[in-house]
Amino acid sequence: MKRISAITLLLLLGCSLAFAQDWAKQNLAKSPRHGEWVQIKHDNRTVQSFVVYPETRQKAPVVIVIHEIFGMTDWVQTVADQLAANGYIAIAPDLLSGMAPNGGRSSDFQGGSAREAVSKLDPDQVTADLNAVADYAKKIPAANGKIAVVGFCWGGGQSFRFATNRKDLSAAFVFYGPGPQDVSAITAPVYGFYAGEDARIDATIPDTEAAMKKAGKKYDPVTYPGAGHGFMRAGEDPANDAAISNTADDPDSKKKHDMAVANKKARSDAWARWLGLLKTL
Repeated sequence: MKRISAITLLLLLGCSLAFAQDWAKQNLAKSPRHGEWVQIKHDNRTVQSFVVYPETRQKAPVVIVIHEIFGMTDWVQTVADQLAANGYIAIAPDLLSGMAPNGGRSSDFQGGSAREAVSKLDPDQVTADLNAVADYAKKIPAANGKIAVVGFCWGGGQSFRFATNRKDLSAAFVFYGPGPQDVSAITAPVYGFYAGEDARIDATIPDTEAAMKKAGKKYDPVTYPGAGHGFMRAGEDPANDAAISNTADDPDSKKKHDMAVANKKARSDAWARWLGLLKTL
């Protein structure tokens, strides 16, 4: 059997986000669940949001899904779809709505400009957008009135921050995002999911734990050994499987192999934990 060269593997892992997520788009196209784009209006803004409904007779909680720093992507929509597959209404707002050229959204940005635009978003605008989405979620006829929020990467930090601004959240789930400076206003339990090979974010956990404990808030962080930042997406990316299949024994290939294995396990374990926690809402 031919081994995948380190150069080939590097090219696979280095593909642009748009190309790397073709697999996510294909998975979404196969979903039997009802997904639709809705316009959520507040003040002078219209937030384009992707909503997916579970196939169930009972009313369900709503989970607000906050995207990564890359903006709204096909992968984020698949997360919403997977939540719906497990019995939850999921709504993923494109927080770059109206921010692209000609008033477009994430998909209208070219190259890596969406990433820069997300990093420059006004925090107050983000909070107002999320509040509007949460208000919309509570009025969905098929919803049972309970709402939770989850975010990944940049969105993980926003999920934690939104918990300081929204009193009626049942839970906040933070995937590899930093905590806010002031946690005194948080009322919902916060559950953290972190990567073992992510010193930039992991270094913030002790201070966040201390702040939450001092404020008397529930904060339950779990770190997944060997996984890298973004493991929820990376763990199901075909490029990750290619790294796992690579049997080359040079240090670079072995390092990529080991992280790919850890990413896949972390994704599986994190989904199991997350779904277990959602059942307690």
